[in-house]
Amino acid sequence: MKDLSNASAVEVGEGSEGQRVDNFLMRVCKGVPRSHIYRILRTGEVRVNSRRVDATYRLRPGDRVRIPPMRRGHRAEKSVPPPTHLPVVFEDEALLVVDKPSGTAVHGGSGVSFGVIEQLRAARPQHRFLELVHRLDRETSGLLVLAKKRSALTALHAALREGTVRKEYVALVKGRWGGEEEKRVNLPLRKFLTRSGERRVSVNREGRASETAFRKTQALGDYSLLSARLLTGRTHQIRVQLAHLGFPIAGDDKYGDFELNRSLAKRGLRRMFLHAAGLDFEHPLKGGRVRLASPLPAELARFLRLLEEEQNATSQ
Repeated sequence: MKDLSNASAVEVGEGSEGQRVDNFLMRVCKGVPRSHIYRILRTGEVRVNSRRVDATYRLRPGDRVRIPPMRRGHRAEKSVPPPTHLPVVFEDEALLVVDKPSGTAVHGGSGVSFGVIEQLRAARPQHRFLELVHRLDRETSGLLVLAKKRSALTALHAALREGTVRKEYVALVKGRWGGEEEKRVNLPLRKFLTRSGERRVSVNREGRASETAFRKTQALGDYSLLSARLLTGRTHQIRVQLAHLGFPIAGDDKYGDFELNRSLAKRGLRRMFLHAAGLDFEHPLKGGRVRLASPLPAELARFLRLLEEEQNATSQ
């Protein structure tokens, strides 16, 4: 761990190219309160190439960052994350795409000591840079993209903002979704905290616009299998939109039908039926399209077969 008792100068390497100086300092100066990081930036105690910079300055390889003497706050020793080896769907020198199982958080926090990103870093110590490009809910399975170079991370973040990354999900909902054509749903979503401090999202006219293209792929009695194509990337977007429309996702323990969920668990569905099944994007460094797919996990495929069998039995 870096000694912060004396002033020091750190030369920026390629792994930190394009990173904001405030985020760089929080990574390098572990244990120093965020408020103190911003204070030394405001007062000019941090210098880049002997010049004052504000918190939004983006670093370039070769920059020399002067870090003043600082005192760390008391921090309890963190447990070491166990390495994990998830199924790799795609990998090259810039990207890593894994198939995340349901029930696994993508990062530590909110009562979770560590998630996929911390465990993958532990499993791949040879990678000096490994960051999440996007997130998946803990209960959602499927394709998760990580960047092995900062240039790839910033390029994919730009592509996500511009809407050129195609992300498709499969969801099983309670209810009979009408029509076979694609239906675009646009609802304003707003985050809030419950009394217990849990993060939730609701449809609220003061919220941010969220748009998803839904299409029914299979009717299964009182259920519908939907394809959901994200056009924006808001927190819990698909789950909240479908619940608001009266089509709760089977097994959703936050926005779903809780009585239904208990019934489904007895029939073998003990997780949320939402799966990140497809990705289509331009490679951030090489160019050319990258098209990836993840099949339904075994437990979801089994439950679909059960519904199909029940439907066939009632139609005979």
